[in-house]
Amino acid sequence: MARKISFINYKGGVGKTSLIVNTAACLAKAGKRVLLFDLDTQSNASIWLLRLERWNQLNTTGRGAIFSIFDTPTRIKDLVVRDVVQGKGGEPLLPGLDLVPTTFNLVDLESDYRGDPQRPPFSIMQEQLAEIEENYDFILFDCPPNILRASQCGIFNSNEVFVPSNPDALSLIGFTLLVEKLQKFHQISAGFRRPGMGPLAQVCGIVFNAIKPGLDIDVPKMRMQLRINQFKNQRRVAGHAKILNASVRDATVVRRAVTLGLPVVLLGQENADPESVQADYIRLANEVIQHAPSTL
Repeated sequence: MARKISFINYKGGVGKTSLIVNTAACLAKAGKRVLLFDLDTQSNASIWLLRLERWNQLNTTGRGAIFSIFDTPTRIKDLVVRDVVQGKGGEPLLPGLDLVPTTFNLVDLESDYRGDPQRPPFSIMQEQLAEIEENYDFILFDCPPNILRASQCGIFNSNEVFVPSNPDALSLIGFTLLVEKLQKFHQISAGFRRPGMGPLAQVCGIVFNAIKPGLDIDVPKMRMQLRINQFKNQRRVAGHAKILNASVRDATVVRRAVTLGLPVVLLGQENADPESVQADYIRLANEVIQHAPSTL
C-alpha cells in the first residue's frame, strides 16, 4: 500500500514546494516509486519539474492538468507524466518520479466550479486515485496553505501530514491553525470515506526548512515540541508525531535547481558532502522512509 502524504502549513512562504520536490526526488533516487501531485495553483512544482516550455503547453489549453478530472471525462491515470525529470533530449534523468501537474486553471476549483454536492472534488479524486495507487510506494501532495477544495483533495486522500516550517513564530501559528482546520475537515468529510482508505490524515512530522546559516533554532524547536506534546495529549496529532531530526538549510543551490528544472540531488556529486543541502534532503528522505505509521 502506498504511503500517501500531504505537505502543508497554513503559513505560506516556508519553502514547501522546494521541500516536497526534493524529498520526492531523493525517495526516487533511493529506488522508491513516487507520484507527486501538484495541488497548488501557483504551479511551482509543475513548472520546476516540467520546465517552463513543457508546462506552458499544458497551461495554454488546461488539458493534461489536474483540474481536468473535475470538468471533463479525463482520469488521473491519463494525466501522469512518467519519469517527469528529463534531459535536453527527452531522456529520463530520474526514473521512478512521476508527476500529476497543475496549471493556473486550478483556481477555478475554488471559484467557478459547480459540481455535484454528493460527489465533492476530494471524493472524485479518491475514486480515480484508487485505480493507480498500487503502482507507487509514495504519493505526495503539494497543498496550498489552506484547506479549501484543492488542499482537501490531498488531505482526504492522505494518511499522513508533514508540516514544513521555518524557525519562527508564524510557522508555529500556522501549524496550530492547520491542526484546528484538519479536525473540522475530517468531520465534514467523514461520510464520504470508503473502506480501505486507511486512517485519517494526521500531522506526523514537522520539518524545519530553509534555515539561515548560523541561526540557532533550539528555542523555536522547543516551542514547537511543546505544542506537539499538547496536541498529542489531546489526540489531535498522530501518536508518533515529532520534529524530524533532519532539517534543511537555506542554500543558493536550491534556487539554481529551480532555474535548471532539476531537483537538487541531481546537481551534486554521487556522494554528497555531509554538510551540503543535497545531504540534508537525502537525510530527510531516509527519515521519512523510517518514520512510517505502524497502522499502515
